[in-house]
Amino acid sequence: MILEVNDIEKSFGGIKALDGVSVSIENNTISGLIGPNGSGKTTLLNTVSGFLAPDKGTVYFGGKDITSLPPFQVSRLGMTRTFQITRLFRGMTVLESMLLASKTQDDGLFPVFFNRKKLMETERRDVQKAVEILDFLEIEHMKHEYAVALSGGQQKLLSLGMALMADPRMVLLDEPVAGVNPTLANKIFEKVMLEKEKRTFLVVEHNIDILMNFCDIIYVMNKGRIVASGTPDEVQRNETVIDVYLGG
Repeated sequence: MILEVNDIEKSFGGIKALDGVSVSIENNTISGLIGPNGSGKTTLLNTVSGFLAPDKGTVYFGGKDITSLPPFQVSRLGMTRTFQITRLFRGMTVLESMLLASKTQDDGLFPVFFNRKKLMETERRDVQKAVEILDFLEIEHMKHEYAVALSGGQQKLLSLGMALMADPRMVLLDEPVAGVNPTLANKIFEKVMLEKEKRTFLVVEHNIDILMNFCDIIYVMNKGRIVASGTPDEVQRNETVIDVYLGG
């Protein structure tokens, strides 16, 4: 297992957003996380990725206890995430945004002053890698456009590209196709499928149909708990899921 979440609890002002959540994610899979609004899906992603500290429970990533580690440390271990609202820097181009997401940004200022040759070579490799990822996502032709000028769907692709730029072992995607037309939504998930050989994905998404087509395993949340899990076929036949979500 690459990710093991054990009995996580998280409350806000007396309201329990996560109530004993346990999830196990295998390597090189795409797992979906669905449920009604307010069921705790994004809170779970925030807790796993270090943006929230759990009140109780543990999170293991690659066999290492990452419970309550800050996001930058979680990222350095190989887990990245996207957000419901795409976070882009207004004054940066698509290519600049990609370079900002590179792992080499962790090197600090030392190469700037003491190893300029290494810095220039690293920058050259980063640019090449960024262009290759943008080409893979079919937005390479927009690399010199300002990121905020992209359409909503193109911004979702850029957000995915920035996550891939860090070369993670696992990517958490929070509503990666929200507001995206069906054709582009399928294209985004087709790109995710092609990446599955290299890394693992956990996806929160309200577009249930697309998750049913692309996910290996789906977890269903309701009122802060996992109420069902299984293959897409199993989840669609689960009476609890029909009652609390699909049939609601």
